[in-house]
Amino acid sequence: MTSLEQSLFRLAKAALKSIASRPATQRNTPEAYAPEPGSTADPGEIVWTWVPYEDDPSQGKDRPVLIIGRDGSSLLALMLTSRDRNNARSRHDDYVDIGSGSWDRRGRPSEVYVKRLLTIDPGAVRRIGATLDRLLFDRVMSRYEERS
Repeated sequence: MTSLEQSLFRLAKAALKSIASRPATQRNTPEAYAPEPGSTADPGEIVWTWVPYEDDPSQGKDRPVLIIGRDGSSLLALMLTSRDRNNARSRHDDYVDIGSGSWDRRGRPSEVYVKRLLTIDPGAVRRIGATLDRLLFDRVMSRYEERS
């Protein structure tokens, strides 16, 4: 294993300890839209962090998440995906289209998965990617409330 691979492995292991997921039905009440550029991650901001896979929490990947609130000192978030679940062939109510933005360097359209609430240690946030438009944030939160 190269030193880079060892470093990435250590980072992933540390991130797994600081990130938990739970069904959206087991949640605290999200906070209001409150992005504040230049500070720590706030509700309404999309940040990058390590997210464990649902079927195998010992593995995962670095991905964007939408911050929707706080639980004590932890952040509450919903993960984004660039896999198109809502298109001409199918519709999945657990995903909300939010389009593309600066959180994805390749400019791919994204969707927010509203059925898996993540609890993230603020120290596990790798970078702040963007602020989600208020109307889109409200649409995500409305679907989150419906589906939880």
